[in-house]
Amino acid sequence: MTSPAWLPLAAVGCTLVFWASAFVAIRHLGQDFSPGALSLGRLLVGSVCLAVVALSRGVPRPTRQELGTIAVIGVLWFGVYNVALNAGERKVDAGTAAMLIQVSPVLIALMAAVFLNERFTLHLGLGLALAFGGVALIALATSPSGEGSTGDVVGVLLCLLSAVAYSISLILQKPLMVRLPAVQVTWLACTVGAVSCLPFVGDLVDQARHAPASSSWWLVYLGVFPTAIAFTTYAFALKNMTASNLGVTTYLVPPITIVLGLVFLGEAPPTMAYAGGVLALVGVAVARRKPRVPAADAPQPETAALHR
Repeated sequence: MTSPAWLPLAAVGCTLVFWASAFVAIRHLGQDFSPGALSLGRLLVGSVCLAVVALSRGVPRPTRQELGTIAVIGVLWFGVYNVALNAGERKVDAGTAAMLIQVSPVLIALMAAVFLNERFTLHLGLGLALAFGGVALIALATSPSGEGSTGDVVGVLLCLLSAVAYSISLILQKPLMVRLPAVQVTWLACTVGAVSCLPFVGDLVDQARHAPASSSWWLVYLGVFPTAIAFTTYAFALKNMTASNLGVTTYLVPPITIVLGLVFLGEAPPTMAYAGGVLALVGVAVARRKPRVPAADAPQPETAALHR
């Protein structure tokens, strides 16, 4: 059964808002939880929530090859991505971290063209080049020698590592969406990610004991909404969109994150980073443009009628 055209777009919108809030929550929780403990706590909550839904549906069992792919996604996207991002946000503000992650659509589009045989259009290539230039400006702004003297190169590199892990995982996940339900893939990958973070269980127990109740509730929020719900809606959108087109939609996360960071944390990226963010958004607009179909290639009325 084909999903309504608006449903994947609604799923994307839900994902972007929750992921934007995650950058702010991670930055806030950095005072009470170490990167590994925060990752483990978030993934444990997410895995339990997803299990309730996935196991109640009696979904089909993945093949051995699919399980192997899901295991890699779990380690990379849910394990490496989260730990690296949590550590990176100890060095850079939430808005800057969100913008740095946006190097991922460049990698996604390139890998999708190579491994998924997706079309790499001129508009997509130009848009990604503009967006990549925007990310370069952000990185320059947050370097110690740039305008943002409080920035940290290590934080920038950790955020870029998260972007690489995310990009590879998205390419691996796309073929799984042909047969498997989004909630099942997300649950299994999240569980694998939680298992990969088990070495931090001692830190989580100790830090949760000393953290204020509000921080513990924020950790639960991260597990339920940006993890369980948002990763599932993103997987659903991936099932109904190309990896390249879905990847560039995440460029809308930084503006939302910056606003939330100003409201809840009272912090914002360096001035030059805003210029990079604007350039990245221009790249999104260009990349999302559909190529015109030449009149000679358009179906003739007689031909179109045959396919009705």
